[in-house]
Amino acid sequence: MGRLIARRPVLRLGPDGDRSRPDSIAVEEPLELRVDGKPLAVTMRTPGHDVELAHGFLHTEGVIGGVDDIHDARYCDSRDDEGRNTYNVLDVGLARGVPPPVTGVERNFYTTSSCGVCGKASLDAVRLKTRYSPADDPVRVPFDVLAGLPDALRERQQVFDRTGGLHAAGLFTAAGELLVVREDVGRHNAVDKVVGWAVLAGHVPARSCILIVSGRTSFELAQKAVMAGIPVLGAVSAPSSLAVDLAHESGLTLAGFIRNATMNVYTHPERIVLT
Repeated sequence: MGRLIARRPVLRLGPDGDRSRPDSIAVEEPLELRVDGKPLAVTMRTPGHDVELAHGFLHTEGVIGGVDDIHDARYCDSRDDEGRNTYNVLDVGLARGVPPPVTGVERNFYTTSSCGVCGKASLDAVRLKTRYSPADDPVRVPFDVLAGLPDALRERQQVFDRTGGLHAAGLFTAAGELLVVREDVGRHNAVDKVVGWAVLAGHVPARSCILIVSGRTSFELAQKAVMAGIPVLGAVSAPSSLAVDLAHESGLTLAGFIRNATMNVYTHPERIVLT
């Protein structure tokens, strides 16, 4: 694969004049997700970890509950103008007995890299019921561990270092041990890739884990954490009002503005232990 970074010419302007040079930019391509041969969604994503993305998407949409609900996943034979496989169509086969996605899960048109929920076919499909509520998770996280996780995430954003154009999500243990980091042009895709990794690794529900995201926390990101049974969600930026409401209702600890050894804890602060 290796289609994470593209090189494009750029005109650099500044007080010393202008000059032309190549620049590294993050790749964005569509991925059509099919289930048992039927189109389900198209999302704009950074290529790579597509199988994880599919597993995470299907899990956070409530289609599957674990890796045993998937029979196989394979790229379809989609070709570009030069006859090369684009690897932009992925067909996921559900295991026998797993119901197909309900109509409400289907996406009208496509999901952009900046928003995933806006393509939902109905308002009823927006709020989902989780199989793995984080409400009873007894995990306790030291304040200093949580405060350091955004920096730990940033240190592992390899493609961001070259392009400056990707979001990131990382899953950590309560002791601060890194489990996985994924980058993508879409913040919801980055989280789906992390959740998909957890599904494939048998770590769902992700009890006693912390999800860290590199930007703001929208309703959809909070919902993805809840669907995966993640008890703590932290971000370097602000949450939305709906994200806070959902976190409060579902038992998710939500922290934002984690910077410079400070943070705002919006819901369920009892999980964070001051040391």
